[in-house]
Amino acid sequence: MNHFAAADDISGRADLDVVLRRFYTAAFADPRIGPFFTEIAGTDLEVHLLRITDFWERALFRTAEYGRDAFAPHAALHSARALTAADFGRWVQLWRATVDGLHRGPNAERAKAQGERIALALHKRLAGPGASMEGEDGPGFVPLAALELRSLA
Repeated sequence: MNHFAAADDISGRADLDVVLRRFYTAAFADPRIGPFFTEIAGTDLEVHLLRITDFWERALFRTAEYGRDAFAPHAALHSARALTAADFGRWVQLWRATVDGLHRGPNAERAKAQGERIALALHKRLAGPGASMEGEDGPGFVPLAALELRSLA
């Protein structure tokens, strides 16, 4: 039984702002990936939200300008502390759970798929072409817990 009612599909920047605020609030607090934002990068959430909302608005709707290099900040993080498959998996898990908790529809599905593609591409580029998608805790780029979360939705 569904214990919540997700809203309609993601329809624009205002919806993305809500999704991204909820996602990054969870990500900053997460014991696995939070330190990348809070301790290593020292991310200012409000500044980051402006940039990342542009990124996602461009990715989903092609209505915003995003001319930044999305790889460079991840490469800097990776050089300070290696980003692993499990780290990217946790990012994907939180991303999917956040989107699923707020929206249903083709744009929401595209946002989740795009998030997974981005995470996979970043991981492969950072770790090298022969990079394993196995986390140190075992198989599953998307951790089993993500599947468990989806089954509760």
